[in-house]
Amino acid sequence: MSSSTRTTPDGTAWLASAGTYPHGGAVLPCGAAFDVVSAPALFGRRMLDRLWEDGPGSGPVAVFRGRMLLFAAPGTAQRLPALLAWEEWGGRTASIPPLLCHGTGDSVTVPPPAPAPGGSGARWLIAPDTREPWLPGPEVLLWSAVRAARATARLSISHPADQGAKVYDVSRRR
Repeated sequence: MSSSTRTTPDGTAWLASAGTYPHGGAVLPCGAAFDVVSAPALFGRRMLDRLWEDGPGSGPVAVFRGRMLLFAAPGTAQRLPALLAWEEWGGRTASIPPLLCHGTGDSVTVPPPAPAPGGSGARWLIAPDTREPWLPGPEVLLWSAVRAARATARLSISHPADQGAKVYDVSRRR
């Protein structure tokens, strides 16, 4: 995965196209230039890994307050929840944590163009670098979420209880 934590002038221009008064560390409206899908940081990282290892890559990605912000094509925030809820999945999306979808009428905090001293607040994992970055749509993000959930299920160390298993309490051993 190629990544830069600094926006280029073209990337900054793209961000500026979303808002009326853009500046570093700004709150920008969603829905016109981009939507944002916000996932818990660990699950979002797994989604991002799926996008880069098994798929088309991603658009800009930021981290803010323990969540990963995946910048997506406009309209994704409206369509993705419906795709996740589609009953044809038969419960396969149950292990996907709540994804917050920000679209028309919502705003998000975007990181400043360069990392802030001290590293607190919003920061770019993959900063925008063009005036027209590729942004994944709802189907691509659905695919990455389902694959991330499957990978998470395979990594789980907890298994259903074996009713015939002998269990020993080792917490009191010296």
